[in-house]
Amino acid sequence: MIDWSNCPIVESDPQRVHGAWVFRDTRLPISIVFECLAKGASIEEIIQWYGGVTRDQIEQVVNFVADSLQEPVHANSV
Repeated sequence: MIDWSNCPIVESDPQRVHGAWVFRDTRLPISIVFECLAKGASIEEIIQWYGGVTRDQIEQVVNFVADSLQEPVHANSV
């Protein structure tokens, strides 16, 4: 599981977007970026569709996820 609290460019506030993880100082949920990418949208298209987010922010979030997925999984001993 990804711990978004360790990503410095996102935040979660129960008073905004129902507590969803958003790009800091925006109302854009990071989930939207991944949904758009999964459907074949380019970063440039996402920036056009959702103002207030930059290429650098999107790349940082994507890299954060990629780095998080490379962390070793610790299996519980039985």
